[in-house]
Amino acid sequence: MRGGFSVYGGAMFPPTSFLRFLSLFAVTSSLALAQAPGGGEGEAKPEVPKDAAEKGDAAGKDEKAKGDEKKDEKPGKDAADKNKVTEHSLVINGQKVDYTATAGMLSLKDGTGKVTADIFYVAYAKKGVPDLAKRPLTFSFNGGPGSSSVWMHLGLLGPKRVKLRDDGFAVPPPYELVENEFSLLDETDLVFIDPVGTGYSRASKPEEAKNFYGVNEDAKSIGEFIRLYVTKQSRWLSPKFLIGESYGTTRAAALSGELLRTHKMNLNGIMLVSTVLNFQTIWGADGNDLPFVLYLPSFTATAWYHQKLPADLQGKPLAEVLKEVEAFASGDYNQALLMGAALPAAQRVQVVKQMARLTGLKESYVDASDLRVSLNRFSAELLRDQRLVVGRFDSRYTSYMRDAVNNSAERDPSADAVFSAFTSTFNHYVRNDLKFEDDQPYNILTSPGKWNWDAENEFTNVSETLAESMTSNPFLKVHVSSGFYDMATPYYASRYTFSHLNIHPELMKNVTEDDYTSGHMMYLNLPDLKKQKEDLAKFVRMASGK
Repeated sequence: MRGGFSVYGGAMFPPTSFLRFLSLFAVTSSLALAQAPGGGEGEAKPEVPKDAAEKGDAAGKDEKAKGDEKKDEKPGKDAADKNKVTEHSLVINGQKVDYTATAGMLSLKDGTGKVTADIFYVAYAKKGVPDLAKRPLTFSFNGGPGSSSVWMHLGLLGPKRVKLRDDGFAVPPPYELVENEFSLLDETDLVFIDPVGTGYSRASKPEEAKNFYGVNEDAKSIGEFIRLYVTKQSRWLSPKFLIGESYGTTRAAALSGELLRTHKMNLNGIMLVSTVLNFQTIWGADGNDLPFVLYLPSFTATAWYHQKLPADLQGKPLAEVLKEVEAFASGDYNQALLMGAALPAAQRVQVVKQMARLTGLKESYVDASDLRVSLNRFSAELLRDQRLVVGRFDSRYTSYMRDAVNNSAERDPSADAVFSAFTSTFNHYVRNDLKFEDDQPYNILTSPGKWNWDAENEFTNVSETLAESMTSNPFLKVHVSSGFYDMATPYYASRYTFSHLNIHPELMKNVTEDDYTSGHMMYLNLPDLKKQKEDLAKFVRMASGK
């Protein structure tokens, strides 16, 4: 497998470094995807029970204690008996927003009434809404598979956010939560979902957890959660949205089909943050050169940021530089890879020169790599003269190399920068502010084991599901957020996916794309957090018919 990749937290890693990464990063958005395309193929796909029932989701009830837990809870065996409701307020755009926060469990059950899993969630609902049918409701999840929902919860959407430097770079402990004046709570109620195996969510029996580990299995369980939630909270008529990050975008696309097929539920909008719908675009393998083409613009953006490009390119705005590399990537470079060994020597020399010019790498290195520089090698090679590696989630980040001659990145500095901060603050927040207590570990990020990719001798591709959902529901709107310095789910791969969506041109008008000058979690960069809030708020209003 030449230049092979694995995905974790949305990031791609060569197989040899995957286990090392798990030990360092046990994050985000995300994810222990397989170590090769189609990982998990051949595993039987167990059914996830569709019938479910659960007692008492407390969100939206009248009996609340301000800043404290409910006083009238009764002990019982149902997971919902642990639910806590608190009241809070937040100022957004100069306007006070009073809201309730529910931290709790919702039980999935099979047709016999047996609990198969308990799903942990945190829901925020604006108080004083006269007509819930006009109040949008957004379900949020991160990626992995294997990530909790903490990243967009405490980084982008929720009423609290982790305090970092304005550029998103790390701060030393102790960490701090601050009011998130850029929360989306002024526009929509929010429900953050932790899939089975993440957060506090667990299968009833450990040996049955595998029943939830797969593209379709995961979509079925989260789809059932959404059905139960909107039923219990009387939100069937509310404008409904999904927002997913990294593998969460895969989940969102799969869910659009699951909700429509199984529950006849149409969505108003889907928000995709750091998108991967077609895994052929990011998983390099023998016979698949596409990721090398689609990653090249991200390499150029990274080299431009670190001042490794020639003076004529460094003197241009990033947008102009990206236009040049995109034209080269889809033109001469793509043609060279297609020709393989048949590429004429003179043409190869020109491609090597141009690729080196656009990546900041030496011509000899590009040539020795057979024009195919993997992500992990680029991360280690770009700043080797300074003994630094660049980040995958956000290539603006750097860290020191322990082994100066290592041909692959030893770690992801952009992951190191935020993992502890989000872990510490959420564990404090859930107990002290949300009043929810559970002694089991809150799994910020975990490996779910063997994942059923529902793909045999092919790459997982849920873009077809999204295309079908958009065709069946022509009112469905899609928003795509991409970071130029994201080397986990590169922006140009997302462009490729949507340009190959194969839907009617009129339906393509329902897709909105916004770019940011940061990485995978673009919202960690304060200027981009402000912009993303404006972009998403505008999208929610538009898709809700406001």
